[in-house]
Amino acid sequence: MIRFLLKGLLRDRSRSLFPVLIVSLGVMLTVFLQTWLQGAMGDIVRSNANFSTGHVKIMSKAYAENKNQIPNDLALLGVEELLTSLRKHHPDMVWVERIRFGGLLDVPDAQGETRAQGPSTGLAVDLLSSQSPEIATLNIRQSIVRGQLPAKSGEILIGDEFARKLEANIGDTVTLLSSTMHGSMSIQNFTIAGTVRFGVNAMDRGALLIDISDIRRALDMDDAAGELLGYFGDGLYHDAAATQTAQAFNDRSAAPGDDYAPVMCTLRDQDGLGEYLDMSQYFSFIASGIFVVAMSIVLWNVGLIGGLRRYGEMGLRLAIGEDKRHVYGSVIIEALIVGIVGSAIGTAIGLALAWYLQVHGLDIGSMVKNSSMMMSNVMRAEITGVTYCIGFIPGLLSTVLGAALSGLGIYRRQTAQLFKELET
Repeated sequence: MIRFLLKGLLRDRSRSLFPVLIVSLGVMLTVFLQTWLQGAMGDIVRSNANFSTGHVKIMSKAYAENKNQIPNDLALLGVEELLTSLRKHHPDMVWVERIRFGGLLDVPDAQGETRAQGPSTGLAVDLLSSQSPEIATLNIRQSIVRGQLPAKSGEILIGDEFARKLEANIGDTVTLLSSTMHGSMSIQNFTIAGTVRFGVNAMDRGALLIDISDIRRALDMDDAAGELLGYFGDGLYHDAAATQTAQAFNDRSAAPGDDYAPVMCTLRDQDGLGEYLDMSQYFSFIASGIFVVAMSIVLWNVGLIGGLRRYGEMGLRLAIGEDKRHVYGSVIIEALIVGIVGSAIGTAIGLALAWYLQVHGLDIGSMVKNSSMMMSNVMRAEITGVTYCIGFIPGLLSTVLGAALSGLGIYRRQTAQLFKELET
């Protein structure tokens, strides 16, 4: 019977083409919306984790209380020993050390006099090690606009927008004026190896990337770091696992009364991201749910109208002696076939659009150019496991439900009435 129904659907476009197109369109919109919401909500978390918070972060207790001031005089000491312990107790995580600092970047002219100056927000990471995970974490290689990665000590990367504002070029020598860990003035010369654009306005304005060994010498921070960041091996933030890791570390390293004792906090505990995580989950669920329900109603109406249009056909089939249950069953199976085909086509098209947006993105830099939020200028979709099946919820259930409700009239048809209908 299924083979017979398939032939009927293929030969009669009025029964198959329009319903399949409507189902495909609805499913495509459902799939694309889900991936767009997933990407938009996850982008801020990813950007903050990569550039600022990590999945977990370790600071000294005093540094954590004043971290917005970047108090390097309260930095962690004995970092090498601490890293060794972390890699022993948490080998499934990637651990990196960073130093944040502020300063004034001075660009001299040919006579050595100041030509331009600008305040910079610096980040010191491992740039010179061939095995450094920071190159991939911060997406540095792909973010280089001019020049290249630093190849030796004394070379730095500077934000492309910042460099153009200072009229600084590749190979120029610049001077960083900052303060050491002990509060004295630090003056150090560096060579610009390249310029970068991360696509995150909060980073690109005044961005300065220096190898951590260079900044340690400049700021007298031998075997010290402002913060240690930990990342899960798959690159995704797992809230429960991060909380468990932080709790275990804090229990192991508890030192009441010691302001320099290390403390670990999760991404959720930093910069108000806990509220954002909760809000994004609720909003994504609610928005996706509303859209799925809306598309279900639309597709249900399509199935209902399709069944009503075939009222005469059903009457004829009953008049020639076909069993009511058989007619009703064939209507449901046809709706199921239309739902499967339309859902498959719509999911495929939605995935294609989502993949394009995930790979190429949509530049919204002009809309967030004055934003201080740690979010990318390029909006991307994110395809997850849910994406592959979410479209089948409205595509199948509502189409079958519409056909089932419209087909209930079959059981109310009387044989005597059928002949009167056929005569007219």
